[in-house]
Amino acid sequence: MPGLVSCLGDLIVTGIIILFSEHVTSEIWTNEVSDVQFGGLGSRVTLTCGGAHGGSPVEWRFNGSSVPTWQTHKGSLTLLNTTRSMEGNYSCHDERGTLLQSIKLRLGHPPHFVRVSCRVPNHMNIYCSWVQTKTTHLPTIYRTSYSVKGRDVELCEQEHIGVNECTITNPPFWTSKFLVNITEINPLGSNSTIIQIDAHELLKPDPPEDVRVLQVEGQPTQLLVRWSCPSSWPDEIMSAFPLTFSLRYRPIGSNYWSTLETEENTSLKIMDALVGHLHQIQIRAQDALINHSQWSEWSHVVEARPWIEPWEEPTEETLDFSFPFFNLSFPVRTTDKSPDSSLQSGSLGLVILLGLFAMVMVAVLLTIIALLWVRQRKQDNVKKQELTSMVKMKSIPI
Repeated sequence: MPGLVSCLGDLIVTGIIILFSEHVTSEIWTNEVSDVQFGGLGSRVTLTCGGAHGGSPVEWRFNGSSVPTWQTHKGSLTLLNTTRSMEGNYSCHDERGTLLQSIKLRLGHPPHFVRVSCRVPNHMNIYCSWVQTKTTHLPTIYRTSYSVKGRDVELCEQEHIGVNECTITNPPFWTSKFLVNITEINPLGSNSTIIQIDAHELLKPDPPEDVRVLQVEGQPTQLLVRWSCPSSWPDEIMSAFPLTFSLRYRPIGSNYWSTLETEENTSLKIMDALVGHLHQIQIRAQDALINHSQWSEWSHVVEARPWIEPWEEPTEETLDFSFPFFNLSFPVRTTDKSPDSSLQSGSLGLVILLGLFAMVMVAVLLTIIALLWVRQRKQDNVKKQELTSMVKMKSIPI
């Protein structure tokens, strides 16, 4: 009995091992060996079935449909003059239909030149960005670097993946000429675009910030303008590289700007504002030491009106008028402030217009009356003549 039990145990163990071995063999044989292959659009692309054995017949399928046999040769599939419609999943199978290999085909173009532009908002950073001049339709990465004469190539740092921008941090001050290299890389190759930039010519500060316009008490033609340096131009840069500021202003409705300039100061006073009118004010900045650098863009428009003397309500005062024979005392209404001259001139103009209109109407009316009187006189003369004629006729003897 112990021998029988031992024999049965051996058989069970052996069966488990056999079953496990068959399962593993099946896994290996039917495992879908996936791959991605890249090719150029408009070119010839050859797909090779990696699971074929020694020239055995192979069937190719594209997205599940059979491919004509004339496109296959010795287990390979050849595609001529490829187009985007040929992208997809290709698979090769043996005579029994067993999947040998699956290939995902992606088609596109080799790397091309890129369009590079750089901006320099301060002396501490240079930002370069680029766009493709030809869409490749393939996964692409970029290698970015820069160099100056007499120094090794250094990285232009890319902070965010997928954003076509890199930063040159703390560039040397002793030169303004830089070579920037942007290399585009995809599965079909690589291509480098190299440009030379002049950091001084590209230097363009950001617009001033926090622009505020204040009224000047008691000054109806003045405005006090204050602002802050751009946040990208901090105080530590300002001490070594001061900024020049330009201020422009105009009353709303005017097409002409007046300008003022100042160095280092962050405030200016407008002395010739138009009384009582709303004004538009903007500020821009430029590096004070590098004259051929660029002015910043204008700041956002800020609107403000100069100080206006507040209107005071009229007050009643009692004035005494003394006469030799008697005294009279009665209230007289006076004001501490005369009405606005503009209102007086407007009222005077209206009165003049009404007077002219009345004069014209009176003249027209008198003319009509005169014409009617003349007409009536003529009619009376005609009647008198007729009566005289009739009287003469009656007096003639028959």
